[in-house]
Amino acid sequence: MYAIVEIAGHQFKVEKDQKVFVNRLSTEEGKKVAFDNVLLIGNGNDVTLGAPAIDGAQVSAKVIKHLKGDKVIVFKKKRRKGYRVKNGHRQSLTEIVIEGITASGAKKAAPKKEAKKAEPKTPAKEATPKAEVKEDASQDLSKMTVAQLKELAKAKGISGISSMKKADLIAALS
Repeated sequence: MYAIVEIAGHQFKVEKDQKVFVNRLSTEEGKKVAFDNVLLIGNGNDVTLGAPAIDGAQVSAKVIKHLKGDKVIVFKKKRRKGYRVKNGHRQSLTEIVIEGITASGAKKAAPKKEAKKAEPKTPAKEATPKAEVKEDASQDLSKMTVAQLKELAKAKGISGISSMKKADLIAALS
């Protein structure tokens, strides 16, 4: 059984017990990590293709170690101009070993729940800070920024605020 999975922005063809070098992951050494973005799963002649990913499919792996790749020399030269630049680069990598490929039944619903919860709460949160700004405005206008003062002036219906300075705005709102 093999799978094509997207890990850290790159696509890899992986099998069980295979070691893979991927771009640096933020997971600590020895910890397990799961990749939900499985694009294709093949088992003999049976191939399952995702559009773009297979729902419920998961590849689990274990982080072996973090290391740096081989040095790459970048040398630039323009002949007869006296221009020479030499740079080197070593890519940060993570070595992982694939522990298993799950075709279905993997948990992928957690990010969807967060997105659904964020949408209903967003309008309520936006309305609350504006109300707090209006309450704070009556207490101390000198601590507010010019943008907050202009917003408050617009809410109260004061005209000609675009050219006013902070002191003029405070006087108009008082």
